[in-house]
Amino acid sequence: MRGHCTTSHVTIAREVHVSDGKSPIAKLFGSRKLKGISDIRTFFRTNEQPIFFIGPTAFNLLGIDRWVRNFGYIVYYDSWDSDHPRVFTPANKPYVEFGSSEEINNYLLRDREVQEFMESRSPSGLRPMVAMVFFDEETEEICKEFDYNLILPSDELRRRLDSKIVTTRLGEEAGAPSVPNVLGRADSYSKLSELAGGAGLGLDLVVQTPYGDSGKTTFFIASESDWGRDSENIIGEELKIMKRINNHAAAVEAVNTKHGTVVGPFMTDLTGYPELTPYRGGWCGNDLFPEALSEDHRATAISHVRRLGDRLRQEGYKGFFEVDVLIDLDSGEVYLGELNPRISGASSMTNVTAGAYADIPLFLFHLLEFMGVDYAVDVDEINERWRELAAVDVWAQLIMKEPNDSVERILTAPRTGTYRLDEDDNLSFVRVSNDWHEVTHEDECFFMRVYGPGDYRFKGADLGILVTKGRMQTSEGLTRRCRSYIAGIRSIYTSEAIPEPTTIAPIGYVK
Repeated sequence: MRGHCTTSHVTIAREVHVSDGKSPIAKLFGSRKLKGISDIRTFFRTNEQPIFFIGPTAFNLLGIDRWVRNFGYIVYYDSWDSDHPRVFTPANKPYVEFGSSEEINNYLLRDREVQEFMESRSPSGLRPMVAMVFFDEETEEICKEFDYNLILPSDELRRRLDSKIVTTRLGEEAGAPSVPNVLGRADSYSKLSELAGGAGLGLDLVVQTPYGDSGKTTFFIASESDWGRDSENIIGEELKIMKRINNHAAAVEAVNTKHGTVVGPFMTDLTGYPELTPYRGGWCGNDLFPEALSEDHRATAISHVRRLGDRLRQEGYKGFFEVDVLIDLDSGEVYLGELNPRISGASSMTNVTAGAYADIPLFLFHLLEFMGVDYAVDVDEINERWRELAAVDVWAQLIMKEPNDSVERILTAPRTGTYRLDEDDNLSFVRVSNDWHEVTHEDECFFMRVYGPGDYRFKGADLGILVTKGRMQTSEGLTRRCRSYIAGIRSIYTSEAIPEPTTIAPIGYVK
């Protein structure tokens, strides 16, 4: 991927503030407690605290600036070509190959233009707050050095909780069970079979290693030949060995607050479609619709997520997280799947739902936890209201990666904005728009371009994200409308082969 680096290190002059135990934002607002959603809405509409989402793109929290005054996006890939009033990207971007989203974020934090921009938007006495999806110890060191407030749980805690093994254990302790499983190590198929047999799991198995995107670290093993195919990725790892079930999967985001866990709407995943991703089992979108779960399954799943949230609070975790749940279609049991302790790729959907507009977007509960403001909400009431509103809401998103194996330079690419399908399923550009909040019909979509002219198109490259008001998947696969959207967007891209392809890594949009 295209990127850039810097060899210079610039320190921005700033005031030194002595803490008296109260956050600056709390001082600004005074000692009054925010009592309920109305007060919270007013608080954010009049917010003076500068808050920035930093990332390769603005995708995950796009639209939050509609709700939070002084909220902005600092990105490497400017999908709007400088036309979005809340999106900033440095002008000087020499070429370098980034290996991860963390590297992009850390570069942005150290970039002189970015530092000067953040300082220019920070009133005296208020240091910038920053949020992002992926970060590491270096990110924390940079934020400490420049006195930026990283409003996320620590990297150490997040990495520990990111382990599928740790999630399984914490869930079991909290009363949120996983699919029948056994934890252990296996250096041969016979050892794997022995572990599974001892736990009564049978021999049709799903095996997961602790870390990584489920599309790349989940293995389906029902025979010794399957073991031979995947063993190099399994041997030496601590494993979660599960009975393979006939399941229906759903994803949900939640926020761990001091008053309990607020649970968002459930959505189904799109996974492994070759039109959208080259990765078998790789996540490539979501459908949010009333029938994602039955009423009974939704109630049980909400209980599991809230129990897990309570257990995570005991570990010191607060704020945003995403959970996958699995419904056993044969037994009807509801199981806890994976935990993603972070802002996720599903955040874009959660923050635009009917529940978000009835109250506030889920991410604003995360902000409250990190802004040091005293507030009170009835979490039980909010969860019940959001559960009821889930019965009328429909949204969908497609994460469009390049499925082909060649490496080419992009010559032309779709503009970011609103598109429409006509009666013959032909896609046309309607207008430039800042986000998907104004999309109102299933024949209209918002497309946010990621890679544009001059960038590389390669296997796994993140071409863009498409959001619409209509389902993209049924039990029979992708809908006709979905395929028309994909074909229409892809037809706008043109590219040329390059003589000596370089090694390029995708941004890595994962949940």
